[in-house]
Amino acid sequence: MEISEKDKLDTYIIIPAYNEETRVRPVVEGIAEKGFKMVIVNDGSSDNTLEVLKDSQRKYPKNIFIYNHIINRGVGMAMQTGFEAVLRYNPRFIVNIDADGQHSIDDLEKVIEPLVSGRAEAVIGVRPLKDMPKSRNIANAIMNLLTKIFYGVDVSDSQTGFRALTIDALNKITINAQGYLISSEFIREINDNDIPFEEVTIQTIYTPETQAKGTNYKVAIKILFQMMKHKLLD
Repeated sequence: MEISEKDKLDTYIIIPAYNEETRVRPVVEGIAEKGFKMVIVNDGSSDNTLEVLKDSQRKYPKNIFIYNHIINRGVGMAMQTGFEAVLRYNPRFIVNIDADGQHSIDDLEKVIEPLVSGRAEAVIGVRPLKDMPKSRNIANAIMNLLTKIFYGVDVSDSQTGFRALTIDALNKITINAQGYLISSEFIREINDNDIPFEEVTIQTIYTPETQAKGTNYKVAIKILFQMMKHKLLD
């Protein structure tokens, strides 16, 4: 199904950004060139990320809306700010994509297509495991297993940072995670609220910078303890 210009106007992209001064410009300006609008949350960056974003905003004032955390609060909190902010613009579709260029912006239409067609209310962008560095592949496999054990959901890529949902789905879910637990919590929420979802294979661009972030062994262990805590509190 072809994505129309109206579908693009009805879509907002949420981008959490932390210390991405050398990588964020081509991401946000490329998305603006495609006709999408963005809510970008600068999560207390200590570099020039905010200045770079403001420069891009001057070029695309109708496409880029910036929200700023004075201090770094974690990707989960940045996403919460993004979800709250995006409601002001009354979108039909909401996409979350990373700021570091790991994801191809050419996949945006592919990711929102199941929402536009009505087949799903949420989409999970799945990174091919064969393309992942070995350490990231193993850590992601562990997190997929933990997501199934703790949340009862079997997905191919529980830690993806590329996901989408309808406004109706967003109004049904509650996100409380501060850090990387948000990825698994998002899956738990769409499952617990019986939100139909679809997995879509996406491209992934690995560089030394993008590999430095995300779910590694240490992050996986931290998320495990957070999952255990959440399970005890449920």
